[in-house]
Amino acid sequence: MQRRFLSSVSASAGGTKTLNPRRWSVKQVKKTNFKSTLDDIRTSIDSSDFIALSLQNTGSYAAAWHRVSAIDTPQTSYLKAKYAAERYQIFQFALCPFSLRGSKLTVHPYNFHLFPRDELKLGMPSYSFSCQASRLTAMAREGFDFNTCIYEGISYLSRTQESASKFLSGNPILADPIVDVPSSPSTVADTVFVGRIRSRVKNWRQSCLDSSSKTGGDDDLVSSLRKLVLGSEQYGSRLCLTIDVCSERQAQLIVEMLTEFSDDVVPLLVASKSRGTQAVRAVFMSSKEDKDLFKRELRDLETEENRRVRGFREVVDLISSSQKPLVSQNYLSDFTSIHAKFLGPLPSDVDEFSSSLSSAFPNVVDLSQFMKEISPLSNISNLPAAMSSLNRFFAPVDVEVANQGCPVKLDEGHQMHGQNAVMISQLFAKLCTIKKSDQSSVQSNEDLQALVSDEDVKVWSKNSRRVSSENLVFVWGLGKKMTAAMLKNALQKSHAVFAKDFDVKYLDRSCAVVVFWESGSSETFLGAVNDEEKLGGGGSLREMVAEGLRAAGYESYKRACRLGFWEADLAESLEKTLESSDRDLDLDTKPSEIDWSSELAINFDEL
Repeated sequence: MQRRFLSSVSASAGGTKTLNPRRWSVKQVKKTNFKSTLDDIRTSIDSSDFIALSLQNTGSYAAAWHRVSAIDTPQTSYLKAKYAAERYQIFQFALCPFSLRGSKLTVHPYNFHLFPRDELKLGMPSYSFSCQASRLTAMAREGFDFNTCIYEGISYLSRTQESASKFLSGNPILADPIVDVPSSPSTVADTVFVGRIRSRVKNWRQSCLDSSSKTGGDDDLVSSLRKLVLGSEQYGSRLCLTIDVCSERQAQLIVEMLTEFSDDVVPLLVASKSRGTQAVRAVFMSSKEDKDLFKRELRDLETEENRRVRGFREVVDLISSSQKPLVSQNYLSDFTSIHAKFLGPLPSDVDEFSSSLSSAFPNVVDLSQFMKEISPLSNISNLPAAMSSLNRFFAPVDVEVANQGCPVKLDEGHQMHGQNAVMISQLFAKLCTIKKSDQSSVQSNEDLQALVSDEDVKVWSKNSRRVSSENLVFVWGLGKKMTAAMLKNALQKSHAVFAKDFDVKYLDRSCAVVVFWESGSSETFLGAVNDEEKLGGGGSLREMVAEGLRAAGYESYKRACRLGFWEADLAESLEKTLESSDRDLDLDTKPSEIDWSSELAINFDEL
């Protein structure tokens, strides 16, 4: 019997009291208890209305400028997330199915430990991945057990890898039924080939009929010799005949020909390691009942094998088939990782990604966007800060946790990340209560996936101004270190174009972005920097260019992301882009508008 802890996120006049997340008991799921937990997970998902999820990866963004920021269009945001998803590995997948009924929140938290391992000896999915030292240090500080991850982590195959594994495993596959059988092969060679195989099958089948009609065991030597001559074998307890083929065309011709004997012969395809068909295996059935039983056995065997191959993806498929809305703190980062690891390779275009993802997960709530609809939360990017800021609202939520795991002792190592999915469900419930909405008011997936469906980059801030990406210029190459204020002051004195309003922010240590508030100013500045004649005879801009000042427009930044120039410094990436012979423009050539925030600046303490 499961124990339940009922805890109240209290409704005092001042707001809510956020409980210490260590009090939530989260079931830790590893390789040893994964299979026995699947039924519980299925029940939890079926009985819930939403599913909160949170991932713990071995890294996020390799460099400061790789982070999605205010200046990114949907395409560049996606390319940054795609690069990170393909580079880093998921070690923990926290999952929390939950229901919200008025002010009562019922949660079922799980935390899965994952590790890519070639358990089936198929060359999949074992591969190298990157790790960030700072992320691993933080995980160790939270009590993460790396030995458990490596030795007890649940393996998996993506849908694409599973499809390929059916050919690599060598297990026979039930041939698809032939609806329209051609009256005759198309060539003379086909006619000769089919005629020879038909004769062989007829003799073998007659031998099987003769053997099944005899009840006694007389003349076993003759029977054995007959099987040897005819090439008859055993497939389990049934007689079979294996016919080697040299091409998929030959396999197709044999399967078509075997429809003549469909009453008592079932064809199987034997795959080769090169992912083609190396043989067709005809299995003899003693009766119609035996044939039905055999096909059922094959389907059951395939289902069991598929479960073994899928590993943790069995859970991903349960989530997908439930069609329940998913709640994520960081939609783009989480779901590029999920797509890359459990669905298939990420497409190069953001629209293709959105379409592919929607086919598996049609309803996704981006909690970070949901939070920003309430102004006090507009600048909050982490869960504890978000929960703390909600204390000013009177919106009681009673949380009931289905405690499938063991109680967490405060003096022992604990999996803090397992609490994140619970906190996400709490925050979602609190926000719904504040907005006086419930699960029936959740928007469609098209509305919720704002990041990839809106041409404008949405950066929510109290102080923001809308600006076209055409008015952004990237500058780098100055020998001496400057703050943003120092750089802005130097630019003001360098050229007449800076006499009007503009802004300067650093994106990393090497490169800053200049925002012009008057159209045409960016072209004037770029022309002056890149054309010696336009520099004039003197002035501080000429001196800055002589010292190494470089400048590029927004198209160069987009092209650096598209071409995969993910250098540690943005300046190096832009240099490689300008030197590249690939001058093809991005598919998205239209200028985008961004909400330029006065708070957009790099925190060098985080580097």
